[in-house]
Amino acid sequence: MIITAGFVRLWQIYHWDSIFIELKDQRLEVLVAKTYAQQYRGLGKRDDLGIYQGMLFVHSSLDKYGIVMRDMRFPIDVVWLKDGEVLDIASNLQTEPGVPENQLRIYRPRKPANAILELSAGWVEKNGVKIGDRVKVIGG
Repeated sequence: MIITAGFVRLWQIYHWDSIFIELKDQRLEVLVAKTYAQQYRGLGKRDDLGIYQGMLFVHSSLDKYGIVMRDMRFPIDVVWLKDGEVLDIASNLQTEPGVPENQLRIYRPRKPANAILELSAGWVEKNGVKIGDRVKVIGG
């Protein structure tokens, strides 16, 4: 029983689902951070996005969910969403190597959101993403 519980816990941490979304006429395959452990880790401890174009954090309620650059090794753009509509954007967030957890800068949206999309730094500007744009889930 303990081995099974341990396996389930490891599966939840290391198994990431992915889905396809569309933003600004671009089809993107993004990882989905569903569990608390996945949301806490986010893109931390990765050297890049690998074969994916981003990471999507989905929440069950509206709030001003914050992002920190915990253990990040590359800069990102962050897009906060409410029901698929872009609410706020933070571009080119830089890594904070060596900064203690309690001193990491917290980035929050100006309005409550229920999802967060993290993309490679520069993607938002390159593709002209703006508040009011729509993100559409197209499959998974």
